[in-house]
Amino acid sequence: MDKLAMGPRPYLFPMPTVLIGANVNEKPNYMAAAWASIANWVPPMVAVAVNHARYTNKGINENRTFSVNMPSRKQLAKTDYCGLVSGNMVDKSAIFESFYGKLETAPMASECPVSLECKLHTSLDLGSHFLFIGEIVDVYVDKDCITDGLPDIQKVDPVIYSMSQGNYWSVGENIGKAYSIGKEYKK
Repeated sequence: MDKLAMGPRPYLFPMPTVLIGANVNEKPNYMAAAWASIANWVPPMVAVAVNHARYTNKGINENRTFSVNMPSRKQLAKTDYCGLVSGNMVDKSAIFESFYGKLETAPMASECPVSLECKLHTSLDLGSHFLFIGEIVDVYVDKDCITDGLPDIQKVDPVIYSMSQGNYWSVGENIGKAYSIGKEYKK
């Protein structure tokens, strides 16, 4: 084994680049984040980690709702901008066209190919970040990003973030069928 110990760091690859949407002071606000993950299947839940200093916390806690929007490379500059500036200093309500779903308080970005509308299930203070676990109330997908009734990763063209290099990446080629390619393994 020729490995280098890096110290405790949350290096997971890949990390999705998402926009967390929340109404703050009755205005839509979007925050770029990469610390997002699936948290549960039934009921469907997603987890996002948000630094204590982020303006978005206020909206999530007040409304107990938020959205997780998956931008494509077309929205990359706007998405990165939402991570560079705080809604506390800059009004980000007009950067994306917002729409609302069933919850009526979780703004979603129309330009993003996929948006998850969430109601807050649990909030945990982990130290530097709050972990918000949201139950997914509905998922909104651009019609042109659907194949066989499901979101198509190639059509969505999601953005991936590499924390160790500080770069954005796109999805590469399909390298195998899940729950199938392992059948080729022989001990």
